[in-house]
Amino acid sequence: MRTMLLKVNLVVVLGLTIAAAQESTPQSGPSSAVDTSHSTDLLIGSGDLLEVSVLGAPEYKYEVRTNSKGEVVLPFTGAVRVAGLSVEGAEKAIAGRLQQVNAFNDPEVTVFEKDYATQGISVLGEVQKPGIYPLLGPHTLMDAISAAGGTTARAGNVVTITHRAQPDKPIVAPLSYGGENHPAADASVLPGDAVVVSKAGMVYVVGDVHEPAGIIMENSHITVLQAIAMAHGTNPTAKLSAAKLIRKSGKGTQEIAIPLNKILQAKSSDLVLQPEDVVFVPGSAIKGATRRSLEAMVQAATGYVIYH
Repeated sequence: MRTMLLKVNLVVVLGLTIAAAQESTPQSGPSSAVDTSHSTDLLIGSGDLLEVSVLGAPEYKYEVRTNSKGEVVLPFTGAVRVAGLSVEGAEKAIAGRLQQVNAFNDPEVTVFEKDYATQGISVLGEVQKPGIYPLLGPHTLMDAISAAGGTTARAGNVVTITHRAQPDKPIVAPLSYGGENHPAADASVLPGDAVVVSKAGMVYVVGDVHEPAGIIMENSHITVLQAIAMAHGTNPTAKLSAAKLIRKSGKGTQEIAIPLNKILQAKSSDLVLQPEDVVFVPGSAIKGATRRSLEAMVQAATGYVIYH
């Protein structure tokens, strides 16, 4: 009787040990592989070419390209989903499948990324040379912008980064040119990512000014006086009291009076402009006629002196 009880207990212990071992065996499949690697690791995508091998088994070495479903098909494993995983995550997923089908006992799988389908980083927007640049491995945002020749004179202060692994979650960050210590300068970009440098806003100064022009808003703060100063000031014939600000809004075009004469005398507050604002400084008909008369008199006097 005692011998029978010992056998029963032994069977129970063995059964529990086997069950525990089965629970601890990695289960890899299309939906069970989870990548726990650092977010800056290169992630595998559809179309990437991988070299898969098993340590101690030289015959098991294959080059395989990830299909449109993000899977690789290998001997013994069938289809294993690796898209969205790091190289380390793919090694664990393939090793788990090989062990699951008893092809190898505790295999050590090595995955080498031979070719990224999207090898480059797309750098677009207000850069000198928009395009796709083959920057393999992790790089900073400033590395990518530098590869594109830097920003243009019309570049804004905002950059959008879209990671290949999360195309639906673009990151919008301020773009600073003041030094490498700015967080945006250290933002990591990977092959397959897209970087878009925004276009700076513009304001326009027209009318009776020295040089009517469109002015790039190098920062988000520019006032009426600053804009007129960049247009080299107003002409002597300008009617400062009748200046207007033309602004587009969701309700249509608005005309806002600008008491430019009072602003110049510090009797009224300067106005902050918004992108696409137009500052219009009209000319004075009386000042214009008087100036033309004065010019005619000067020309006549000059001609008289030369004649005599």
